[in-house]
Amino acid sequence: MNDADVSKQIHQMVCFIRQEAEEKADEISVSAEEEFNIEKLQLVEAEKKKIRQEYERKDKQVQVRKKIEYSMQLNASRLKVLQAQDDLVNSMKESASKELLKIGVDQQNYELLLKDLVVQGLLRLKEPSVLLRCRKDDLQYVESILDTAKEEYANKANVHSPEIVVDQVHLPPAPSHQNVHDRFCSGGVVLASRDGKIVFENSLDARLEVVFRKKLPEIRKSLFGQVAASA
Repeated sequence: MNDADVSKQIHQMVCFIRQEAEEKADEISVSAEEEFNIEKLQLVEAEKKKIRQEYERKDKQVQVRKKIEYSMQLNASRLKVLQAQDDLVNSMKESASKELLKIGVDQQNYELLLKDLVVQGLLRLKEPSVLLRCRKDDLQYVESILDTAKEEYANKANVHSPEIVVDQVHLPPAPSHQNVHDRFCSGGVVLASRDGKIVFENSLDARLEVVFRKKLPEIRKSLFGQVAASA
């Protein structure tokens, strides 16, 4: 083999090596680009996932805040309704209390009522001696019916006529322009055993309180329906 053939063969080998190197370089370049694209896609998906998770977290926070706000508004509305209902019921009670004041206008009927209240108190206490308290303005009415009340009680209870001591301390007076904000009494009596251990409030206001408390579910049902009555 002469020098020309050797040189040609070397040139062919160089071209072959260069071609293989270029092909290998292209292969590496393509592989690197594919890996880059895959990694880029993974990074993009990871960021998308983070964004979605952050959005879901913030959306949940918003929903929770909305639920809390709705619950607070609902509770506030319910409280307003309950307050309005209580105001109406109390207004009715106040109206009833004012009506009690008219009872004392008719002296004859009021004396009869006082007698019945005293007899009822005596039957409840069943004491041989009791202390009776009334309004100062009602003293004359009470004194006028005491004997009748004691006799009626004695007959009903089949006992001796009891001793009734009228207390020097009186129940609060009826409301007036001068004592509009003070404690008042619409009438009636309070009886107690002489040792003070047993007290029976039979004033008109106390009876109104008992009746009103007992009838309150019916009143609420009549005014506001079944739901309010059971609330």
